[in-house]
Amino acid sequence: MSGGTLVVRVADALRTAIMAGAFRPGDKLPSEARLTETHKVSRTVVREAIAALRADGLVEPRRGAGVFVLEPVATAAPPFQDIDHDRLSSIVELLELRAAVESEAAALAAVRRSPAQDEDILDRHNAVQAAMAADAPTAKADFALHLAIAKATNNPRFAEFMELIGETAIPRAALKASAQDRASPAYLDQINAEHAAIVSAISNGDAEAARSAMREHLLGSQRRYRTLLQAS
Repeated sequence: MSGGTLVVRVADALRTAIMAGAFRPGDKLPSEARLTETHKVSRTVVREAIAALRADGLVEPRRGAGVFVLEPVATAAPPFQDIDHDRLSSIVELLELRAAVESEAAALAAVRRSPAQDEDILDRHNAVQAAMAADAPTAKADFALHLAIAKATNNPRFAEFMELIGETAIPRAALKASAQDRASPAYLDQINAEHAAIVSAISNGDAEAARSAMREHLLGSQRRYRTLLQAS
């Protein structure tokens, strides 16, 4: 077994013990000699394993005293997980960011999409229309359309961005059933028309028109969401 593998094995064993409570914050880990004997590895391996735990913020070596377990540090929440759909400013912030990113995504998709991706975008657009016609929730289909456009950039970072946000990208996904019911036919027709303009521009390879159509769609979403919240 290589030295690097041994370091990982010892570090994982100590990490597991710490997380399980075998060593609590403030506790002193066994001595280097004891760890060497317990895990049947060299002192160098033990030192490197301790260094790995220190880098993770789990332990702190203290000169002349030993290695002590630290209080766990709160892990930062993943980005975009604290979107508060009851707070208008939170929705507007996300829509502003989407306008910047997705407008460029639409422009890139217009010049980079493959025939299969072009067909997928059209299929997703048709799925949104079908949901509207069936008076069914449209948020999931709407998100799938925007994700298909992001994928058609053939730059994986755009799709990663959309997947990171998830369906929270679509404001209607956060509305309660009663609010969803208030989405009038005119409201949905407007969304459909905006989607159609985006899809058409991409299919025609018109990057500037695609960029403009996506931007207008997302800016319009900001205006419509304000109206829906004010009416709720």
